[in-house]
Amino acid sequence: MSKLQIKQRPFLTRADQFQGVPPFVAEILARRGVQSEQELELKLKHLLVPRMKGLDQAVQLIDTAIDQQKKIIIVGDYDADGATSTTLMVLALREMGAQVNYLVPDRFKYGYGLTPAIADLAFQSYQPDLLITVDNGISSHAGVEQAQAHGMQVIITDHHLTTKATPAAEAVVNPNQLGCEFPSKALAGVGVAFYVLANLSSHRAKLGKSTAKMTQYLDLVALGTYADVASLDYNNRILVDAGLKRIQRNQCRPGISALLDIAKRDPQQLQAQDLGFVLGPRINAAGRMDTMDIGIECLLADDLAQAYPLAQQLNELNLERRQVESQIKQEALEDLQTLELDQDSLPSALVMFQENWHQGVIGIVAGRLKEQFHRPSIVFAADEDGEHIKGSARSIEGIHIRDAIEQVAEQHPHLVRYFGGHAAAAGLTIRKAHFAEFQRVFVELIDRMDESLFQATLWTDGVLPHPTLQLETVDLIAQLGPWGQKFPSPVFEGRFRVLDYRWLKEQHLKLRLALDTGQIVDAIGFNLRDQVNFDPMQDQVNLVYTLEQNQFNGAVSLQLRILHLTQGSV
Repeated sequence: MSKLQIKQRPFLTRADQFQGVPPFVAEILARRGVQSEQELELKLKHLLVPRMKGLDQAVQLIDTAIDQQKKIIIVGDYDADGATSTTLMVLALREMGAQVNYLVPDRFKYGYGLTPAIADLAFQSYQPDLLITVDNGISSHAGVEQAQAHGMQVIITDHHLTTKATPAAEAVVNPNQLGCEFPSKALAGVGVAFYVLANLSSHRAKLGKSTAKMTQYLDLVALGTYADVASLDYNNRILVDAGLKRIQRNQCRPGISALLDIAKRDPQQLQAQDLGFVLGPRINAAGRMDTMDIGIECLLADDLAQAYPLAQQLNELNLERRQVESQIKQEALEDLQTLELDQDSLPSALVMFQENWHQGVIGIVAGRLKEQFHRPSIVFAADEDGEHIKGSARSIEGIHIRDAIEQVAEQHPHLVRYFGGHAAAAGLTIRKAHFAEFQRVFVELIDRMDESLFQATLWTDGVLPHPTLQLETVDLIAQLGPWGQKFPSPVFEGRFRVLDYRWLKEQHLKLRLALDTGQIVDAIGFNLRDQVNFDPMQDQVNLVYTLEQNQFNGAVSLQLRILHLTQGSV
């Protein structure tokens, strides 16, 4: 475990601009950079106006293709964002009367993006007139050329970062492409697809043609956005909130209802983070362990009878994924142990590979290692050709992992075959023979970065006055959501008097705390046995915690969820 420093989030805007809310709420909002009280109103009418580079061209092309009954193929990506984007395109375009099919390449055979081989596959399978990518394609120059050589027009819709010129497609819609002035750069792939389709629908409505009711698909937009860990700026919070409310009211795709039922989750109680931790992994499991078609077919299903068997299949794939992931993580930790590392001698980046590791879960394992050791992590698995290995990278705050890989590729062109991604996550392919050299060069590059980046920080919203430790505060915080990436759920710190303690199953610490108000509250910390030195002889604790409701025997009470515990003076 890396040593933690506890810091209060800085104020990004002024707390005194928020009237009519308790001071602690005003501070939470100011620490997250909320600009005005309007940003608390998550209404669809406040969505950003769809002025995006390439949008008009894309709308014209699709409009014509629908009218002329041209064959359209959607080429998706194999994660939850790709699956929801693909589903959204197919459903909305069919509603508008289009002839549309989809293709999601097998990640193990074809890799990422619109490759020439995928363009060939699309042509052989469907002979489409128009190919539309969702959640991929911004770097697919050769794939676009190949599709065009087969006589297809190509529209790219994507959200991934690029520093290069865009491919020569007939239209490219991506808020992160050079020269696009759309104010939000945080849209997920499904958000970009939604903007294209909403624009197309209103364009067709003005001309008296068949359209689609786009608000009915916001459940898909919310799921893809949250599961892709997109930053929850104001625009994305509106989209996620609207979609979440549809799911809570059971106005969602039967596939989502079936997945929630199998996961034993009550839709009415669903929170935004469940999109990322309950639904997202089950959809992602299809692309990781098998083929994403299962996930897309589940979301496309017209009724529960169709959706349920597919949802069960996704659930089983997710259980298999968890097993494989925990096996790989165990092997990776054993590898690290053989190096006899302690925190001070830990390399500045963890770059690991074993021949038997499964390509589908290396990204999750890299994420787990990054969390545990607070180091950028790249985990590789063997590719099918035996010559190459594919890596998944995850990074810590302050180290842009995609740019770091690009730097290696520019300085040592022989080392990196392909790469792409974001600041926090990226993917790459290298030759197996070059693993040791890549590992050395990458670690040396990260070594040169500011040492303070490798110190893990737990950010808090400061001390919560004891009178506000009430159940109503939990509700109030929930209403300010959705919480998520770059709009984190509130975390508090404080010093408390301990009345009583218990270790549950030898692992979990349960405390009874006395407040200044005379109230008594429970606090629980899971799996703390090896993480904290709790001395029951001391009657004071310093906690970093979140607030939650505890339901037991029909009674609801306030509970603190312990994230970190120390004793002694602060």
